[in-house]
Amino acid sequence: MIIGLTGSIASGKSTVAKMLEKLQLPIVDADQVARIVVEPGTETLQQIAQAFGEEIILPDGQMDRKKVGDLIFHDPKKESN
Repeated sequence: MIIGLTGSIASGKSTVAKMLEKLQLPIVDADQVARIVVEPGTETLQQIAQAFGEEIILPDGQMDRKKVGDLIFHDPKKESN
């Protein structure tokens, strides 16, 4: 059986996930996976930088999530790519 937890911010998803984890059920946290795949030095982060420009990389090598979000949701040229 696969259970998917969805909901708005602060709707209790993390609380329910912790409860399921206490029952020793495996948990896959999509937010956590999304952060792992864009860690400094990853191929995914390099591809994002190629698409959106090197300015989306912070001095510490992390992705500037706010800047990427602004580009995706507010830059008409990037929205269609």
